[in-house]
Amino acid sequence: MATPHTRERLFLFGLLTPVTLLLGIFFLLPLAVIVIYSWLMPGLYGGVEWEFYHWNYGRLFGWADGVMEIYEPIYLKILLRSLSLAILTVLLTLVLCYPVAFWISRLSPRWQVVFLFLITLPFFTSLVVRLYAWLLILKPSGVLNSTLLGMGLISEPLEILFTRTAVVIGMAYVMIPFMFMPLFASIGNLDRSLLEASSDLGAGRVQTFFKVMLPQTMPGVIGGSVIVFIPSVGNFVVPDVLGGAKGLMIGNLVEQQFLSARNWPFGSALSVVIMAVVLGVMLIYVTRLVREGRAS
Repeated sequence: MATPHTRERLFLFGLLTPVTLLLGIFFLLPLAVIVIYSWLMPGLYGGVEWEFYHWNYGRLFGWADGVMEIYEPIYLKILLRSLSLAILTVLLTLVLCYPVAFWISRLSPRWQVVFLFLITLPFFTSLVVRLYAWLLILKPSGVLNSTLLGMGLISEPLEILFTRTAVVIGMAYVMIPFMFMPLFASIGNLDRSLLEASSDLGAGRVQTFFKVMLPQTMPGVIGGSVIVFIPSVGNFVVPDVLGGAKGLMIGNLVEQQFLSARNWPFGSALSVVIMAVVLGVMLIYVTRLVREGRAS
């Protein structure tokens, strides 16, 4: 007869098996396929040839043979552009969300629920519809330029659409809820007595923020930054709609290689590079969490 400990293990095994199979089939297996394809030769009319072919990475990082594959610095530039735009998106969402999260945290629970609902309300609308709404706002004859021209603040329409600025605006708009939620949770756990003590001891608002408030809410800042940065690096919908050629990011390049150029191995190599960047960010984040856990 099975002991209670054995029954508990069997019950846990039964709970974990469906999730493990789901992740294995629909996450780990496709991931393994992408990694394998990145080291294979591209087929003449798409697909792959089952021969070892490291020139896919050489084409990206500089050791291409110069005959079959040519090194083009534009790929690294697009990768660096994607990283820079993702970092700008993180900074913009952080600046926008931090004061709002602090203000909402001081409201009554009833009003907190109302504003949390408003923050998450865009999730109930299609992303494509929301981005095309930004097209109407940012285009030369759109709402923004018409308003500024009517107020006399500008003499000619601003060229915002199909620029990197439009991409950052669009990605920040999409990612605001992902930054807001960790910040709100972290600020909600803030020990406000320390803020009062800092004020009583003569510290100004700026000093109190950097010496008392920011260190306490740093887990939310880091968590929100990671959650925003990871999808921003590989985002291809926002740059495709709002960025045009000037806002091309690594996600758009992967899409082009798989669908237009039909160079699956090179598209896979680009995907592996994106995953390596994401994995590096996650390792840094987890390492920091482990150190904080040991320190506490």
